Amino acid sequence: MNDFETTKVLEEIGKKFRLPGQFYAFSVVKNGNINATYKVTFENEDGSLKAYIFQRINTFVFKNPVEIMENIDRVTTHIRQKSANKPALHYHHTAEGLNYCYDGESNFWRVMNYIDSVTFDTSDDLYVVASTGEAFGQFVMQLSDFDGSILHETIPDFHNTGKRLEQLFKDEEADPLGRVADCASELNYIRSVSGMARRLSDRFLAGELPVRVTHNDTKSNNVLFDKDTKRPLVVIDLDTVMPGMAIYDFGDAVRFIANTSAEDEPDTRRVFFDTAKFRAFCKGYMGQVKGSLTEDEINNLVLATFSITIELAARFLDDYITGDAYFKVLYPGHNLVRTRCQLALARDIMRKFDELTWIVNEAAK
Repeated sequence: MNDFETTKVLEEIGKKFRLPGQFYAFSVVKNGNINATYKVTFENEDGSLKAYIFQRINTFVFKNPVEIMENIDRVTTHIRQKSANKPALHYHHTAEGLNYCYDGESNFWRVMNYIDSVTFDTSDDLYVVASTGEAFGQFVMQLSDFDGSILHETIPDFHNTGKRLEQLFKDEEADPLGRVADCASELNYIRSVSGMARRLSDRFLAGELPVRVTHNDTKSNNVLFDKDTKRPLVVIDLDTVMPGMAIYDFGDAVRFIANTSAEDEPDTRRVFFDTAKFRAFCKGYMGQVKGSLTEDEINNLVLATFSITIELAARFLDDYITGDAYFKVLYPGHNLVRTRCQLALARDIMRKFDELTWIVNEAAK
């Protein structure tokens, strides 16, 4: 769409969400590569300006957007009720009481409040790392009395590690593209640790670990920070909010944050698990969740970190074996490079397992 066409659509969406004032301006928000996101400003009668975030949801990627928005509505309503006088996500509603609408071309839209802030894709500032841990810990704490089982499981078996591993070994046997010979050592290592890696997800399915509200994309750039103080304001990007294990959210966060390299670093000699960043994140996180997580959950935070790292390696490797259909690749063998990077990280986590456990226990005191 050109600017004129975009303006007309955004005006239409604003009316459907009953936003006060007159359309004033818009700009494209380039963070994220799935949904189309706009910062849209309206002018009130007194001349003041108020900004909102408009998003056109990619329904090719998100096949069940209504269920996603129902999950988001329940979770954000609960958080706002417990976060008086603090920044919180608010999704606006139509006259029909829905937090989404369709435009004239049947595109799916939502509108939320704009929070002036800054984000960090990565950071070596341990204060920012600790603040990220605090934000995700606060997310757990705010939803600790929310029944996660009532949410839609919008991506079935997303973190069913056992099922992910079983699919990998099934595809290894089929070897549809003759690529298994390229990754025999990677497959052998994953097989050797598969029992350990799937232990927590098997326990969760058996009802031995609590069902909680999980974010499922706990990267640092999904936290908004105050521009001046770098204090955490709010956790965003709730499209993958589902029932699950809080300890896997923790593990996924530190898997990403404490990796000394990119997720596709080809030189695995540069891949390490940074214990200083782990300690900082853990301190911020545990300061929020001490009274929310069970002792069993706290005792398994390090295992969860190892498990989800192996799970992601298995997903990358399975995609490589079956033709690179899921993860976007930039060159031949990209998913195999990603696999090797995650496995190098998993090995370092295992080498440091006792040290990481000590760090968790210290933070939990």
